[in-house]
Amino acid sequence: MTARVTLFGIGVDPLTMDQTVDRCLAAVRDGARLEVGVVNAAKLVNMRRDPRLGDAVAGCDLVVADGQAVVWASRLLRARLPERVAGIDLFTRLLAAAEREGYSVYFLGAKDHVLGEMARRVAARYPALKVAGARDGYFGDADQEAVADAVRDSGADLLFLGMTSPKKEIFTAAHGHRTGVHVVHGVGGSFDILAGVTRRAPRGWQRLGLEWLYRLLQEPRRLARRYLTTNAAFLLMTARELIRPTPAAGSANRSC
Repeated sequence: MTARVTLFGIGVDPLTMDQTVDRCLAAVRDGARLEVGVVNAAKLVNMRRDPRLGDAVAGCDLVVADGQAVVWASRLLRARLPERVAGIDLFTRLLAAAEREGYSVYFLGAKDHVLGEMARRVAARYPALKVAGARDGYFGDADQEAVADAVRDSGADLLFLGMTSPKKEIFTAAHGHRTGVHVVHGVGGSFDILAGVTRRAPRGWQRLGLEWLYRLLQEPRRLARRYLTTNAAFLLMTARELIRPTPAAGSANRSC
């Protein structure tokens, strides 16, 4: 097992995409449980502002770098992460593997019409995939246990949460065990992308770490303030870590 590194006070697993997929499939194969958390620049900033979010992510069995900015910061801070493990790419890799291995999946999140369109497109792309169930992400705190029970009763092996932060992380922390699945992966806005509601940045933008800018250009009114404030805060966080007398980066106590 590869030892975690500590980045901005959070343990992150220095894994490649292939290694992450292998860990997830091993959990299903061995009947184990694995909660996957992903971090990008905005989430690391918000984890400092929201202790519930920070605790939920820190409690995941696997935490990988979803954002290219996090990978670059890890190299500056000498807590090197090998590559970006984008949540949507992990999602589609696991869908393909589940189809191949005969594992069943559950989709939880998004609006009804988005969920339906995504399910239609997923069925066309992965025709042999076993979908144990699906439900929109619009439910209150009082319904969380019932939702988790429905996932458990479906018998799904993998659960994909297409919900925003911190809702998906808090749901996983509180009810992940109750769902009975082997792998829980919060995929955020990936349902919207697979449904064709929003567009993902081209590969060139992704390689340059500019997916956030591509999204900003699509939804400037909604995202401008959020991205400007979180990006500035992340740069400041990185600068502070660089000048700290005792760097936060290094090996964490726990191995995964």
